[in-house]
Amino acid sequence: RSDFLHCITPLNAQWVLVEMVQAFYEAPAYHLILEGILILWIIRLLFSKTYKLHETYKLTEKEKEDLIEEWQPEPLVPPVSKEHPALNYDVVTGPPSHKIIINGKECINFASFNFLGLLDNERVKEKALASLKKYGVGTCGPRGFYGTFDVHLELESRLAHFMKTEEAIIYSYGFATIASAIPAYSKRGDIIFVDEAACFSIQKGLQASRSFIKYFKHNDLDDLERLLKEQEVEDQKNPRKARVTRKFIVVEGLYINTADICPLPELVKLKYKYKVRIFLEESMSFGVLGEHGRGVTEHFGVNIDDIDLISANMENAVASIGGFCCGRSFVIDHQRLSGQGYCFSASLPPMLAAAAIEALNIMEEDPDIFSVLRQKCKQVYQALQGIPGLKLEGVPVAPALHLQLEKSSGSRDGDMRLLRNIVDYCLDRHVALTLARYLEKEERFPPPPSIRVVVTVEHTEDDLLKLVCCVKEAAAVLLK
Repeated sequence: RSDFLHCITPLNAQWVLVEMVQAFYEAPAYHLILEGILILWIIRLLFSKTYKLHETYKLTEKEKEDLIEEWQPEPLVPPVSKEHPALNYDVVTGPPSHKIIINGKECINFASFNFLGLLDNERVKEKALASLKKYGVGTCGPRGFYGTFDVHLELESRLAHFMKTEEAIIYSYGFATIASAIPAYSKRGDIIFVDEAACFSIQKGLQASRSFIKYFKHNDLDDLERLLKEQEVEDQKNPRKARVTRKFIVVEGLYINTADICPLPELVKLKYKYKVRIFLEESMSFGVLGEHGRGVTEHFGVNIDDIDLISANMENAVASIGGFCCGRSFVIDHQRLSGQGYCFSASLPPMLAAAAIEALNIMEEDPDIFSVLRQKCKQVYQALQGIPGLKLEGVPVAPALHLQLEKSSGSRDGDMRLLRNIVDYCLDRHVALTLARYLEKEERFPPPPSIRVVVTVEHTEDDLLKLVCCVKEAAAVLLK
């Protein structure tokens, strides 16, 4: 048997060789040419060098120094003109109250958010001064590290009582309030539906949350519901994921960039229909809207418990510094553990907390102050209508309105220059206005250039008349 196998093996090998030769003769010519080219290419790759050795040249010390001298690094930031408006300040001396001294010139102040005229109020200043003498200037520590003073706890209690909520928490910086609150609750994988006109502090909060952001058109409930329905369909496809995904609607009560009010009652209906949470930013509406200044919830008569979180700064109507959030206790307490601005920033200076408490006292003692403000806002709103070359943006009860160009010059920079000329024209005539400023490269939806007109309870009939006359005259002269 072994001899038989030894004989058969050479025969098999010969047969295979015969088959290969036969296939070679039967193959098409193009097939043989292609195989030949591939074989030659493989041989070339195997025997050719993949790189060439270059002769090294050693630089002398002088050559090295010359090269180092010639090298110029990339600029850290792009070049900015010295004429850029942000680099040229209008310097204020004295309190920016009803009258303001700008560059040595006294003007009527239509630029500062001192809505209730409390910035230079004697009672507020006396309380702040007494607190300064008792506690010193600052706190030198966050709330968790000996930065919690009794005056902070009192202010939080007073804010919760004023807003008729269970609890409040204060921050030492207004911008950081909503920017810290949003990422304290919404994390990666969660979904936030946000109005396109949302202010920059909300945008920074969205960015820090790393959540999935869905923008809806400004105050467009149909567009919002469209997004909510689309999400509902997605949730039905993956119910397990939907159960652990939190969803939020983030809006402003009174939008700083558009001076109009959110449709809160309809938003609350959508909240319950689609099972989402509402965060309401009220920096412009707190101390302004509502019979007692409690904001947009009071303005519409919406139950404040229908809102999951309310935030506002204390830098406008209250005329202090910092901000606060209020709501249910279990919601607010979570920020004490995870609100970045609360946990890592030095706490609010006690004198500013004392000033805010006294401002709340005045707001509670004199609720008529809010109706006075609304009446003056409506008066200015009516008077600024129909100025040739300008259009007014906002609602009649907004204390900070926007004047935009009726017809653009064709570029944003050109529009800004035209509006700046109007501001300077009014400033020369002792009326202080200001341009609305934005970080244009950072803004998700940059608002159009505008002049901001701020109304306060301190403005007299003569002040309002002078404002309107000055703006009309400036538009007539500069917008021909």
